[in-house]
Amino acid sequence: MAVGPTTRRRQLGADLRRLRELKGLTLEEAGARVGISKATLSRYETKEGAVKWPAVDALCREYGASDEERLALVDLAKGARIQGWWRSLADPIPESMNLMLTLEDEVVREDHYACMYVPGLLQTRAYAEAVHRASEVQCPEREVQHMVDIRMKRQELLGREEPPHIWCVIDEAALRRKVGGREVMRHQLEHLLALSERPRITLQVLPFACGAHAAAVGSFAVLRGQAPELDVVYVDLIGGGLFMEKPPELERYRLAFEYLSAQALDFESSAELIERISREP
Repeated sequence: MAVGPTTRRRQLGADLRRLRELKGLTLEEAGARVGISKATLSRYETKEGAVKWPAVDALCREYGASDEERLALVDLAKGARIQGWWRSLADPIPESMNLMLTLEDEVVREDHYACMYVPGLLQTRAYAEAVHRASEVQCPEREVQHMVDIRMKRQELLGREEPPHIWCVIDEAALRRKVGGREVMRHQLEHLLALSERPRITLQVLPFACGAHAAAVGSFAVLRGQAPELDVVYVDLIGGGLFMEKPPELERYRLAFEYLSAQALDFESSAELIERISREP
């Protein structure tokens, strides 16, 4: 998978911090050596805001990086300026969605636990419209269609030559909740079954019979980058979402997903349950 601007930016921040700590310098000391403030260098390392490649070049020289590593980090700094397809959309995109699009454009795997609705990447258009109308009751129809257009555009990553691996554990409640009515739900379940046949999509159902489980608090997704330090957790909230990337947070959600997958039905049994629910009146 191609490395996108956000992955470049996050990798750059992680590498700059690693080199500084190996040199034994504080943020203030390192910044003073190249003429930038402690706050600016902190933003560089925490992947926030724009980064100037000449400053990266100077920092690498101060840290004693090899020429090969210095040039690689300068390239990362230059590449981090590239913008994604969603930047050209005429209508504004909520900040949490903007970040999700940015991250999702570059992941190698996504682990989803869904307890309320079918995950967005696997939704039909009619189902997605019903979800948005219900969750954004004061939202004009034009905005509903705009957000659904974005969701449909997101799904194009499933058809890439090298798509990310999408692993979803879906609570039985999400499959039985008749979003949009009987026909919309039937088509959605049939769509899930068709997607489950794809080699890079793994679907499991967490049945009611399993009782209490590791993620009773709500839906979440672990967006996995090309290295563990680039992973991000996304947790659904009303009106948006929360992103987390601190190691303890990541480990907690990675482990929760492993437990959920172990408790869920196997792939064949999951497909059988989805098909059975789709035939129910």
